[in-house]
Amino acid sequence: MTSTSHSVVKKSQRTWWLAAGCAVLSASLWGFLASPRPAGPVAVQQTGAEQMADPPWRYGPASARFTIVVYADLECPFCQSYTPVLRTWIDEHRDVSLQWHHLPLATHEPAASEEARWVECVGETFGHARFWEAVAWVYQNTRGGGQGLPPGTAFPDDASVQACLSSERSELTVRQQADQARNDGLKATPSIRLIDRSTNRSMALPGPIVGDALLSALDYLASEQLDEAQATQMPAETPSADAK
Repeated sequence: MTSTSHSVVKKSQRTWWLAAGCAVLSASLWGFLASPRPAGPVAVQQTGAEQMADPPWRYGPASARFTIVVYADLECPFCQSYTPVLRTWIDEHRDVSLQWHHLPLATHEPAASEEARWVECVGETFGHARFWEAVAWVYQNTRGGGQGLPPGTAFPDDASVQACLSSERSELTVRQQADQARNDGLKATPSIRLIDRSTNRSMALPGPIVGDALLSALDYLASEQLDEAQATQMPAETPSADAK
């Protein structure tokens, strides 16, 4: 177990009520503390094997014990601020990786799904790192709230990406992810699901949750004291991107 895993499990003596309290406080204060715009395009270390990849898209080490799945909408202002904060947190916790899951909201259509299809095609064409750069580009340029890109602003042009957009693959991916999220009872963005790949357990939480509250939730998920009624048993093989 890495030092980060050891730290996470070691802190399991904290009570879940402390984590829940921190989570509520984090959510209630988020609108006042979050930056209104995301950081610049992110650079992700990428190997040759990852340059051609498939969703779901990962930020962080493929071998990480814990995965944070963020359910996000590219027209969601809270997601716009929360995503770069999550990336920074992942950079500081090397046994945790981040995974994107599309959940475009009906109130943000059609812009949300159009943007989701574009970032999917960037990922399909160029791999994990460029996917996250595409997400950052959308958040930097969209007007948000379903308004989409300003008049005169277009997605960066690339022939391979355009060819992908001409197919139905990206639309199918976005629709399947959104349907899965709703079937799991997740209807708001951002939301997160924490996965412990060591125990194959997961738990869903309403976001945004950061800092000590997020670490405490991971502690709780890894703890032997976890109430099985409050966690979902994951299948032996989860659809994470670590296989890439």
